[in-house]
Amino acid sequence: MTAVEIGLGLQSDKRPGDYARLARSAEEHGFDVLTVFGDLMYQPPIFPLLEMAAATERVRLGVACLNPYSMAPYEIAGQVAALDLASRGRAYLGLARGTWLDAVGIDQRQPLTTLEEAAGVVYRLLRGDSAGFQGKVFRLAPGTALRYPVHRPDPPLLLGAWGAKGAALAGRIADEIKVGGSANPAMVAVIRDRVRPGAEAAGRAAEEVGIVLGAVTVVDSDGAAARDRARAEVAMYLAVVAGLDPTVEIPADLLARVKELVDAGRHSAAGRLVPDDLLDLFAFSGTPDQVAAQAQALIDAGVRRVEFGTPHGLSDRRGVELLGSAVLPALRREPAATRV
Repeated sequence: MTAVEIGLGLQSDKRPGDYARLARSAEEHGFDVLTVFGDLMYQPPIFPLLEMAAATERVRLGVACLNPYSMAPYEIAGQVAALDLASRGRAYLGLARGTWLDAVGIDQRQPLTTLEEAAGVVYRLLRGDSAGFQGKVFRLAPGTALRYPVHRPDPPLLLGAWGAKGAALAGRIADEIKVGGSANPAMVAVIRDRVRPGAEAAGRAAEEVGIVLGAVTVVDSDGAAARDRARAEVAMYLAVVAGLDPTVEIPADLLARVKELVDAGRHSAAGRLVPDDLLDLFAFSGTPDQVAAQAQALIDAGVRRVEFGTPHGLSDRRGVELLGSAVLPALRREPAATRV
């Protein structure tokens, strides 16, 4: 088995040039994957990804995730083809149903069918299959094909999902499944079990689908300051992801109060309500030793990739430097089953 990958997840809220500097630093420090989030109302991920592709030589690059409700599959195919060409074959495609789209009036009906058909259309286009497709949600008329060459017909597919049905779909069609917003080692076995029915239906082992866990990350030599910042950052996601983790029970009144404060724009106050044990399940935070211990627990639990998400540190640049210089060297990255 290959070594576990370590990735960085970046929010697309920076200025031109910042992405290239962060990407070069990450590659020099030994990171394997650079991901840009596809969150609502941030910069379109293709902009930072193309900048990072030009600034790097080795790291894999992708968005986690695009959704087929706000972007048509033929446009998704075009974007992943462009990134793969610009990076000389280092792109991956991330797809998910998306979050918060009701804010822009988008109804997310038939999510599993929509995701499966969207992926099918994307890869038909990348392969040059012009036979046509008639699905329940999407269609391609016979003869419809991309009018430009692609670098690869099959860049890896990552699906973002927590639930049993989404994980089973990943088991059937994806190379990886990402559980976004989690640093909980107990979720690895849960997701593996949820992937298994779909993988077996497709004639492959569940272990062929790589599990990726990623979450808010704040690392600093001042561990208390890092954890305070992480609490404020994770508060806005807690109401979305906390109910998706079957291994955790969170008092409903706590979640309600956190959400109330976040909705009022009081993120720091909301974060102060998050206890240490809960913080550690939904964020990587503290000193380099603390963050390394959290990441190692995920590696030992069987992930294919650990993804350190934004803001990385008290500043992006310092966070990336500490993750690369102090956290990565502390990790045993070979899968636990192969160690002697």
